[in-house]
Amino acid sequence: MKVLERISRIAGKYFAVWVIAVALLAYIMPGPFIGLGSYITILLGVVMFGMGLTLKPVDFKLILKKPVPVFIGVAAQYIIMPLIAWGIAYLMGLPPALAAGLVLLGSVPGGTASNVMVYLAKGDLALSVSMTSLSTMLAPIFTPLILLALAGQWLPIDPIALFMSIIQVIILPITLGIILRRFFPRTVEKGATIVPMISVIAIIVIVSAVVSANVESITTSGLLIFSAVMLHNLLGLLLGYSVAGLMKLDESKRRAISIEVGMQNSGLGVALAAAHFGPLAALPNVIAAVWHNISGPVLATYWSKKKMNEHREHLADQKARVRHTGS
Repeated sequence: MKVLERISRIAGKYFAVWVIAVALLAYIMPGPFIGLGSYITILLGVVMFGMGLTLKPVDFKLILKKPVPVFIGVAAQYIIMPLIAWGIAYLMGLPPALAAGLVLLGSVPGGTASNVMVYLAKGDLALSVSMTSLSTMLAPIFTPLILLALAGQWLPIDPIALFMSIIQVIILPITLGIILRRFFPRTVEKGATIVPMISVIAIIVIVSAVVSANVESITTSGLLIFSAVMLHNLLGLLLGYSVAGLMKLDESKRRAISIEVGMQNSGLGVALAAAHFGPLAALPNVIAAVWHNISGPVLATYWSKKKMNEHREHLADQKARVRHTGS
């Protein structure tokens, strides 16, 4: 078990490196990875199950105790990111499948990797985890409706089918993880240290599957869509921070909301795009899986070196919590 724990820590620490390496390999030699596309939904379910294993009642307590910052962050996430995606897709004249895929990226909830970035950035980790939890639970309603409103002009949208997919690949695995943690806490606590490794393996397999299926599209439109995803992410980080500032939230909460708004659950975007819109629509989400794990650590490193005037409480608890947060 100790060997697995060590491997898991390495896998989580160098997640971006693994994603980039596998993406390049799948692009150069797509053949061995083509057949992996049929496992995308199952793999995402595994990642979400791991997220459920890490959730605790305290992660939801903040929503009831101090709801305003959580609601501000989630509202910003579900308003800012879809609208930015729609605007970029329209102004850049993206092909229909890529445009819909970018809007899908903006419409999915925050990913668990954002929690790690918030911790490293010395942001409010409790707020970050609560935002991720709430936005994920709201995804079955918000994601299909936002897609229907903003992406219906490019591709036919079936909100009911999307709703059912999100329930199956997100809500059910997370709920199962929470239940297991509730009734078997010691067993889960022992196994939680290898969750990052399992999540990393699942995500890089998903990335390799989509990249291998889109080699030609990446060759012809790679720079265009990478620019769109990068701009989407950077504007999300900036506007998320700005909205939190306008609401007079302290610096640690501004950092948390900025990162939560700017970093999405790209794995969910890949799974939904592959299942409902085709592999080309999944491409923006795959690129986001790579780019978010570059911009996130860079911003977190910058903020970690920048002093805050506010006193940061519960640092020990944050450190313990982040060890069990999946990638």
